[in-house]
Amino acid sequence: MDLEAIKELMEAMSEKGFSRISLKKKDGSTLELEKASSEHVEDHPPVQKFREKSTPPLHVLKKGQEEELKLSAKPQDDSYKIESPMVGTFYSSSAPGEPPFVRVGDTVSEESVVCIIEAMKVMNEVKAGKQGEIVEICVDNMHPVEFGTPLFKVKT
Repeated sequence: MDLEAIKELMEAMSEKGFSRISLKKKDGSTLELEKASSEHVEDHPPVQKFREKSTPPLHVLKKGQEEELKLSAKPQDDSYKIESPMVGTFYSSSAPGEPPFVRVGDTVSEESVVCIIEAMKVMNEVKAGKQGEIVEICVDNMHPVEFGTPLFKVKT
């Protein structure tokens, strides 16, 4: 498949609102296109990724655009994310009806248990890993999570 045909497919994906397309030719070759997403967790490496639009590198920008780009940049987030170490079900407390391990505003130490992930009928405690303050709980109780899913944000 030539570059022009791939570009047309990318435009069609955008117009129709598709985030992923996979084509398989009769000769057995395949082409997979997928829009990049900040919250997408991949379970396999992509064959090829394309982004619709991106900011050109600084050396391509015209004079005066450097300042505009610097001003529009977001400040870095100094929070630490506690991520799921496995695939399973997220539990915020040790048992139904019990208070959650942590709430927004709570201070945790490295060894503080923040939640439980149930995987294959085994309850696995997840510890904070760093000292800080819980600023966000990213997952609802009893919801499935995958490896690397952000569970909590901790301000260190």
